[in-house]
Amino acid sequence: MSRPQLPEPPLTRNGAEPPLVDAETDLRPTPQVVAARRALRSHPALLLLGIVLASLNMRAALAGVSPLLGEISGHYGLSATAGSLVTTIPLVFMGLASPLAPRLARRWGTEAVLLAALVLLCGGVLLRVAPPVVALFAGCALVGSGIALLNVLMPGLIKRDFPDRAAGMTALYTTAMIGGATLSAAAAVPLENVLGGWRGSLASWSLPAAVAAVAWIPQAVLARRGTHHGQAAAAPVRTAPAPGLARSPLAWQVTLFMGLQSLIAYVAIAWMPTILTDDGMSKGGAGLVFAFSTLVQMAGSFLVPLLAGRMRGQRLLAVAVAALMASGIAGLLVAPAAGAWLWAALIGVGQGGSVGLALTMMVLRTSDAHTSARLSGMAQTWGYLLAAAGPLALGAVHQATGGWTLPIVLMLAVCAALALLGLGAGRDRKIHP
Repeated sequence: MSRPQLPEPPLTRNGAEPPLVDAETDLRPTPQVVAARRALRSHPALLLLGIVLASLNMRAALAGVSPLLGEISGHYGLSATAGSLVTTIPLVFMGLASPLAPRLARRWGTEAVLLAALVLLCGGVLLRVAPPVVALFAGCALVGSGIALLNVLMPGLIKRDFPDRAAGMTALYTTAMIGGATLSAAAAVPLENVLGGWRGSLASWSLPAAVAAVAWIPQAVLARRGTHHGQAAAAPVRTAPAPGLARSPLAWQVTLFMGLQSLIAYVAIAWMPTILTDDGMSKGGAGLVFAFSTLVQMAGSFLVPLLAGRMRGQRLLAVAVAALMASGIAGLLVAPAAGAWLWAALIGVGQGGSVGLALTMMVLRTSDAHTSARLSGMAQTWGYLLAAAGPLALGAVHQATGGWTLPIVLMLAVCAALALLGLGAGRDRKIHP
């Protein structure tokens, strides 16, 4: 069986390969790093394994919290609003830490920063289960920071190392990301029972992060082979300051599309099991429904990027995924527990499609890896800061009204706004900052 081959980079006019462009913002790797990455291209299985293992951890540490949120809040005596901080704090730090990714990658290289992100994620998962409540929130901050680095660097890494298969690789890593979240959500309550409580359940997800970190050690070492101690991995491509993406309306449409679809996703992570248990479903049953919703996201996350890569514009896809989520959310308003599996399927397919489409548009709306990474950083920063408002705001509204009617109506309004943004972000245009 032959090993998979990475696509070869295009040749220049004299037949020589052009230098690899680093995945981060406006950076060009040093000659030593270029040579090292050429060597890494001869080990495609190592690259694929690293991407898949890292992706499996990008949502697992968050999804496993949702079915246990009631136990966590009850243990510390947290209100609904305070309890939502367990899912809100990671989102805040996913936004705040995103701008650091290109700076860290310039100094240490993409591969080393991805390794550090996984180590940080592993440490944050363990810190969350330490006894004082401050450790819970501090661990959430570390988890969010580690995920932020992975979020920002992965699209540019794929554009750099898989230039002819960007849409397919985006589908692969998005599907792996959702697979990890599904397993985490489904196993949360059973692990709680087996390991003696919610702390054991949450701590168990440090192991997959540690395994992924080990898988990135060879890549981090090989990518810096030949680099002198203290030498930066890359240097700026331009000598003059680059124009900002903030001047591009299309860049903002992609960013806000990313933000609103993330807001819907993390509201579901934070509150879907609680909505179902408040309507009479058991905790275990609600956890399984939530896991099922996460599982079926794979269908949308795999198919939508592939369809998007074959279409000149993605406006119809954007409206379709928003409509699917709106249908499922409306079902939670009418008959939460009675139709839970159907609503979970609609929300899940819509969510998977929307995140896959958002990540794919970061590639399709740009013409090179530099702009793709810059757009990724912008979308991750502002998108996740916007998304952080969702769980906290809906928790506060639920606490104030004593029910879920108004929070769900507000989510339907968010779905409508997402569809409108998709009409702009899905146009067949390129961002030229």
